Amino acid sequence: MKNTTYFLILFFLLISIPASEAQELNEFEKEHFLQGKDTLNYRILYPKDFSEEKQYPIVLFLHGAGERGNDNESQLTHGADLFLKSENRKDFPAIVIFPQAPKEDYWANVEVNREVVPYEFNFRNEEEPTKALHLVMALLNSVTSEKYTDKNRIYVGGLSMGGMGTYEILSRMPETFAAAFAICGGADPVITEKYPKNFNIWIFHGEQDNVVPPELSKTMARQINTHGGNAKLSLYPDDNHNSWDSAFSEPYLLSWLFSHQKTN
Repeated sequence: MKNTTYFLILFFLLISIPASEAQELNEFEKEHFLQGKDTLNYRILYPKDFSEEKQYPIVLFLHGAGERGNDNESQLTHGADLFLKSENRKDFPAIVIFPQAPKEDYWANVEVNREVVPYEFNFRNEEEPTKALHLVMALLNSVTSEKYTDKNRIYVGGLSMGGMGTYEILSRMPETFAAAFAICGGADPVITEKYPKNFNIWIFHGEQDNVVPPELSKTMARQINTHGGNAKLSLYPDDNHNSWDSAFSEPYLLSWLFSHQKTN
């Protein structure tokens, strides 16, 4: 009888863990942004005790290629836990947006050659943004038009494909963001000429990355600083492509991010 009771308790403890995690993720409300015939799935997290009479920073987070789809859930795989931590919600009350790109789309306008390792990337800066990024920009404009958003404290960050999208959206909306972070991403460094002077960005990459070459991040940091920006570069000697685990473990990531605001 004692053994039966023990195993029953253990069983219920085990099945309660995923349910608890799922419940926390459900703090991110499911939404859909419509523009014409196009739809963008996204999840949005509001601060505790949200009030439309207050103003809050905005954080836009762009996921990686593996989280693309139409379930409006996979985009929360990496990064959502950081913003759900009770201490972070208390210390950094913000509106956090996780859009989801469709399986066949991409945040950055780039051709990817997956026949080689690491992959090769041909960035097409002069072309129009992808449909996914175009919808993200429209969504962001819609959210930031609300009176409860702090227009001087809008931030963007992402990993892998989302890191590439972060670099690109900064070049397409250069007057929008107060600061950014980019994890294991890359871009054509020529776009850094469009970034605002003194712009603050924290860049992360694993030195062993065999998907996106770490040299892309190094080059972006160097060029941002060359054009008057403030790029902070953190390299992890033992990390492969999943350097987001190390980046999200940085104890000062959010305090650094929220410390910046635009000056008019």
